Amino acid sequence: MKRVADSYTTQVQLLTQANLNGYNRLFGGQLMSWMDIVAAVCARRHSERNVTTVRVDGLEFRAPAHANDTLALTAHLCYVGRSSMDVCVHVYVEALCGGRTLINQAHFTMVALDENEQPTPVPGLLLETDQQRAEWQEAVARRKGEIVSL
Repeated sequence: MKRVADSYTTQVQLLTQANLNGYNRLFGGQLMSWMDIVAAVCARRHSERNVTTVRVDGLEFRAPAHANDTLALTAHLCYVGRSSMDVCVHVYVEALCGGRTLINQAHFTMVALDENEQPTPVPGLLLETDQQRAEWQEAVARRKGEIVSL
């Protein structure tokens, strides 16, 4: 068993012209790539295995980001199955004073792979807070098709 905190992951990006679209806003495809990477790192830390993305739920662009913005991407596990892991990713624009504004979020389902690239069991997840238990229940509901967004 591992704790949620054991695999918590943060990635920071400073937006440059190379990351912008024709409207001088963060290109959505670039953000999705960064989100997939931070989710994969979180899942690899938990499983101690290579992982692959099998599903993305609730990807929601709430607000734009612009050139020279600092982005903070956070990822944590909210559910673990036999070989799959549900990773919650939040993306914030971070102000110079340290305040954060949520601009995107999604749940990534990652599967751990063995040496033959086949699904392999992962450690269980130790839930320590009411928030973690609530996120676990939401993940179970999403898997049953009861909830499709965050």
